[in-house]
Amino acid sequence: MILPKVRDRRFVTIRRGGTLTDADHHLLALWAATCAEHVLHLFESVQPEDPRPRRAIEHARAWVRGEVTMMQARAAGGHAMGAARDLRGAARHAAYAAGQAAVVAHVAAHELGAAAYAIKAARAAAPEHESEAAGRLECRWQRDQLPEAIRELVLDDQRLRNDICWSVFECSG
Repeated sequence: MILPKVRDRRFVTIRRGGTLTDADHHLLALWAATCAEHVLHLFESVQPEDPRPRRAIEHARAWVRGEVTMMQARAAGGHAMGAARDLRGAARHAAYAAGQAAVVAHVAAHELGAAAYAIKAARAAAPEHESEAAGRLECRWQRDQLPEAIRELVLDDQRLRNDICWSVFECSG
């Protein structure tokens, strides 16, 4: 579970009664796509012929540019998550990260899903004794990619939802 039981109004767009601007919603989608793309190779090395996770990341970015609808991005995210179902380990988590990135177009709070699954992928790809360090390194890398306009929002969201996101956001930076 990566979404809270009660929706955080900061992740609901203004037109739907929240406080999130379209510009910040777009930044969240782009950051989520960046997080997912960083670990995409972990999926593609196992399933090189399956384009669904890469397509989902592309759809997240295309949604920001106004080239696809929210429903198209959401559908691409579902297909990427479908690509994960029969897999295990890093490849599975990487596909889920891509799927989560695409569905940010539908629910902005999925931004942490993309980031959390990417961290899980990095952990799973590392030797067992290096797993935690690999996760912290990925978390710090992700934070370095955060645009200033959404930095405090995402960091606070990580603090608030860390427990339901497998405690992957325990890193300095």
